[in-house]
Amino acid sequence: MENKKSSFIGLVPFIIFILVYLGSGMYFQAKGVEMAFYQLPAPVAIFIGIIAAFALFKGSITHKFDSFLKGCGEENIIIMCIIYLLAGAFASVSKSMGGVDATVNFGLTYIPAQYVTAGMFIIAAFIATATGTSVGAVVALGPIAIGLAEKGGISMPIILAALMGGAMFGDNLSVISDTTIAATRTQGVEMRDKFRVNLTLALPAAVVTVILLLIFGKPEVIPEVQEYSYSIIKVLPYILVLGLSLAGMNVFVVLTLGIAVSGVIGFAYGEFTFLKYAQGIYAGFTGMTEIFLLSLLTGGLAVMVREAGGIDWLIEKIQKIMTGKKSAILGVGLLVGLIDMAVANNTVAIIISGPIAKKISNQYKIDPRKTATVLDVFSCIAQGAIPYGAQMLILLGFTQGAVSFLDVFPLLWYQGMLLILSILSFFIPFADYYINKNPWDWSKEELDLD
Repeated sequence: MENKKSSFIGLVPFIIFILVYLGSGMYFQAKGVEMAFYQLPAPVAIFIGIIAAFALFKGSITHKFDSFLKGCGEENIIIMCIIYLLAGAFASVSKSMGGVDATVNFGLTYIPAQYVTAGMFIIAAFIATATGTSVGAVVALGPIAIGLAEKGGISMPIILAALMGGAMFGDNLSVISDTTIAATRTQGVEMRDKFRVNLTLALPAAVVTVILLLIFGKPEVIPEVQEYSYSIIKVLPYILVLGLSLAGMNVFVVLTLGIAVSGVIGFAYGEFTFLKYAQGIYAGFTGMTEIFLLSLLTGGLAVMVREAGGIDWLIEKIQKIMTGKKSAILGVGLLVGLIDMAVANNTVAIIISGPIAKKISNQYKIDPRKTATVLDVFSCIAQGAIPYGAQMLILLGFTQGAVSFLDVFPLLWYQGMLLILSILSFFIPFADYYINKNPWDWSKEELDLD
């Protein structure tokens, strides 16, 4: 597999993976199975693609296996997988000691009832940013959002759309989100740098969304003031992890400290025993098993595909619509967005398109911090707007059929604003202040062009 020529055959295993994953989802959807696109585990689908690679590509089994292992053991892949484990442990332990409930109740206590729709966006954004999961924010806040809509005369579709927008905002920006981890590691950039570039797009979109929610999301009847119990100290681990990450501390140290601090709070203010604490950490590890395996296997397959000329073939085709940096970065956004629509998982979409985006970034001298941002932004936009994504399926499931996707879709203002601002930023570089102030050192990229 030393052939460096481009070849469509080299891309076939990835296509098989997408078709198997997408096809199974469509099949179960037609059968009326809940969470249809999540019935077939993604690592199994990628394993089928790996088998296809071994069958289709030229060379000895030994050489192909060596290439596969080289991809699995690639430094960024291993780093990404370890971060997944630590992020999962932190999220699990923090939730077990009451951090999520405390954060939700704290927000509901201090947001005035007449601003509850905009408040739902803000609370969801904070929870998703703190915990690194949009699904977690939807699960935690969905029943609350529906209850507030029913009691306060608020349009249920608009408060659900607010919740979805806030959840995707946080997922996109969180330093412990698997999408952030995948986007930064595949592009070789620091999380804090990607956060700063990303914030220039996400924050204006969020501000516009909040204003719209304040105007159009007012309740017909002001809900009765309720008392929610919370402990502010249980919110501190999230603030600590976010603050230290943005300050530039090593991500492994930050997450380990977060796990430790959450544990101390759980012992002092919760019901933690050493065994429960240990079980919480392990539950976090196992909760990341699917994405861990997917990243590892995809890393191996990516090297095989690259050596077989698959990535070069795809880039050649993409280049036909690229005339420069602007169209190239737009092509990266469209690529990851379309893959997300196919596989209904933003992390999977980033892992698949990451190596391709990296090569395009190097070739067109696009700042990799911007490329990482585009990967995360466009995958989150797509994930937060498709009817068969986990977030939307769970959210609408809470309504028991009272609200349909078509009711919510026109009100997904955050996703719409983020898409508009992102596309505009390709042609009007209003979001490039941090990049221009801190130019990328391209000399270190020359070694990675192959």
